[in-house]
Amino acid sequence: MSMPIRAIVTDIEGTTSSISFVKDVLFPYARRALPAFVKARGQEPAVRRWLDAVATEVGGACSDATVVEVLQGWIDQDRKHTALKALQGMIWAEGYRHADFTAHIYPDAAAALRRWRDAGLPLYVYSSGSVPAQRLFFGHSDAGDLTPLFSGWFDTEIGGKREASSYAHIAEAIGLPSERILFLSDVIEELDAARDAGLHTTLVDRREDYPQPRLGEATHGHPRVESFADVALARD
Repeated sequence: MSMPIRAIVTDIEGTTSSISFVKDVLFPYARRALPAFVKARGQEPAVRRWLDAVATEVGGACSDATVVEVLQGWIDQDRKHTALKALQGMIWAEGYRHADFTAHIYPDAAAALRRWRDAGLPLYVYSSGSVPAQRLFFGHSDAGDLTPLFSGWFDTEIGGKREASSYAHIAEAIGLPSERILFLSDVIEELDAARDAGLHTTLVDRREDYPQPRLGEATHGHPRVESFADVALARD
């Protein structure tokens, strides 16, 4: 694969890191911790903002206990809601601080990210998880603190991951033409949206996360790799 790339944007779940870590460790941790977290910190402005946003969405005035139940239901549904992601990020911050877990990252991803950064390629993250959660994730990873590798962070406040306009906004924020940016993800629909915005794309199809490989028409024409080690970059 040969691409004139000047920056790389990567997804997290299923791309740099296993889907199972998020679903089996992070989500259950946040679900269990939500009631006590809201009770203890629900009046803090940074928390209240998101609780009120959820209450408004589900019909206006309702108790915090009801909001917690709604949020737990959204966790069960893996709903990509900005308020949920923000609150989860705050809860995970406490888990990381207490060393309840470290974030999984595939060794090939950590090695490639370091290699690309050493080669002068700016790296960015675009995930449905909030920016604070992203920083915590890479700051407390199995491979150590990787946050110095990244030049910027994007979450759904810039737009949905399956919307082409989001990737156009990211390219504008990075300050490069979209055709100079590579987006890595395990989600075909996200790659489709990025390609519609003019970005280069690569499907990361890890066998650990996708035992049935996506081949042929299933790739929607996106270059496919099973490891970051297989991503070959040509720079002009």
